[in-house]
Amino acid sequence: MSKEERKEASVPEERESCENYTAPLDRSGKIYVAGHRGLVGSALVRRLERDGFTNIITRTHGELDLTRQADVEAFFAQEKPDYVILAAAKVGGIYANDTYPADFIMKNLQIECNVIDAAYKNQVKKLLFLGSSCIYPRDCPQPIKEEYLLSGYLEKTNEAYALAKIAGLKMCAFYNRQYGTHYISVMPCNLYGVNDNFALENSHVLPALMRKFHEAKLTNAPSVTVWGSGTPLREFLNVDDLADACLYLLDHYDGNDFFNVGYGKEVTILELAQLIRKVTGYEGEIVLDPSKPDGTPRKLTDISRLKAAGWEPKIDLETGLKQTYEWFCARYETGDFAQR
Repeated sequence: MSKEERKEASVPEERESCENYTAPLDRSGKIYVAGHRGLVGSALVRRLERDGFTNIITRTHGELDLTRQADVEAFFAQEKPDYVILAAAKVGGIYANDTYPADFIMKNLQIECNVIDAAYKNQVKKLLFLGSSCIYPRDCPQPIKEEYLLSGYLEKTNEAYALAKIAGLKMCAFYNRQYGTHYISVMPCNLYGVNDNFALENSHVLPALMRKFHEAKLTNAPSVTVWGSGTPLREFLNVDDLADACLYLLDHYDGNDFFNVGYGKEVTILELAQLIRKVTGYEGEIVLDPSKPDGTPRKLTDISRLKAAGWEPKIDLETGLKQTYEWFCARYETGDFAQR
């Protein structure tokens, strides 16, 4: 099979093919991080600053609404960034995704279309798009390889968000193919870490459990209720590891593959709850509520493509949880721990 035929068949190129590699980014170049206040965006800014980037551009939602095409186009025309990291998105847990699907698909599609197209129109040298491992089918073979995309039905509770992220990934690939752009897409597994969202009404499972156990400890509550059967398997990656992987790919990769970014190991929701109970020092019981939804039964990413490109995660789950809990405790009394 020729190189062209392999691309058409979506067969990944061998990582040893040096044509997919590139020179590192210019540390003095202007780099726009969209969504810099979020879990991922703030970790990316920390990582870029630590690596010597001197011209990082950010805008709050109040300063620039990425769902408004005219505003995004005006921003790009004025700032002319050299590089873009698209970490902005409307995100939430099972309840939020299942309750507001129209919001999740509309707002995320608007953000992706506006930013990716404006980057092309303004000759951005390189763009990195942040997706999610929820793009894969609900009953995917495990561990999940990149080529399993669009091979089955999505999980219904987050279908709207997943469809939007699939569209963003495909936009990057199609712009690369049609226009010769240099856009990379990464699909992280479940993330956690410093600056996570601990608001119980719209947070993900890990920060929600951490807050529940912390407050149960403070009030001497006899038990903490965990949604579902406790049996679903989940993979958790520290957000600082994700930021490191993103910069690594921006510095070294220039092909048209997309990448899973994960930890490569999984735990059950019950095991996660037990580990968080240990980290928080809570001594009460864990009560499962099987009347609540479990979501996808299992979701473990295959990160062999990323490992072959030269990157592996470094922060183990318990160490990451301790760091996150220290950050949360330092802000709990002031309430400065929940994104709004």
